Amino acid sequence: MTMGNKRAVICGVTYGKRKFKLEGTINDVNNMKNLLLDNFKFPIGCIRVLTEEQKDPNLIPTKKNILDSLNWLVKDCQSEDSLVFYFSGHGLQQPEDRKGDEIDGLDETICPVDFLREGMITDNEINSIIVQPLKQGVTLHAIIDACHSGTTLDLLYLCKKEKGSWKWKDNKPPHSKETMTTQTNGGLAICLSACEDGQMAADTAAFDGNRFSGLVTYLFSQIIRDNPEITYGGLLEKLHQEIGNIHQSKFSNSILKRIFHRKIDQDPHLSSSEKFDIATRIFKL
Repeated sequence: MTMGNKRAVICGVTYGKRKFKLEGTINDVNNMKNLLLDNFKFPIGCIRVLTEEQKDPNLIPTKKNILDSLNWLVKDCQSEDSLVFYFSGHGLQQPEDRKGDEIDGLDETICPVDFLREGMITDNEINSIIVQPLKQGVTLHAIIDACHSGTTLDLLYLCKKEKGSWKWKDNKPPHSKETMTTQTNGGLAICLSACEDGQMAADTAAFDGNRFSGLVTYLFSQIIRDNPEITYGGLLEKLHQEIGNIHQSKFSNSILKRIFHRKIDQDPHLSSSEKFDIATRIFKL
């Protein structure tokens, strides 16, 4: 790879004028792009942005273009490279492609702009394209601000809070045969998801006037900007605290009830291809 060994695909889908149109995904994309440029020093030429506002037809977030961009993201990756995949849009679930592959029997998906015609992109597809090729020393971060996004990358471990402390838990069904085939090729894949697989992800205009944003994208970017040396554990804690504060405030604040687009009932999720100490490891892209 060239230009600083950093590469990113940032995708935001609004879904045009359909009933399920999303208001804040363009704002999310701009927010994430600025975060990568300002805080993590990604070269602008190494950031590929897919939105419906793009004039280049290859950068419209169709299924084909998203898959092509994911292949571009990991192509020729080498040790010490840092890769980022960000998605803001709809996420859904469907019956698993491979029997016994999922604990809940459902594959998680992301929805391209043309998903009604071309179909969704499943967690299995994402895993095979951007997780399995990762070589030793390569680190991939995925940030997925979508409903049902907890295990969008199908990584081996989930970080769960039990009795006040975060612990890694196995994400594979007991009798799954997929464990060896879904691992990386020696690299590290980490995913921060907006919510658990069975939850919805909120968008809101609460923080920036009338400009909608994904709740987790907005909170994530603010936390990183305010705490540039934060650990993964600190980031998880702050995300959960902020959402908890909002949830509590809604019961006594009629303004918050009006400006949140969806009920706030989501738990940001961290998953990884391998276990690491989230209390000491600094969050870096």
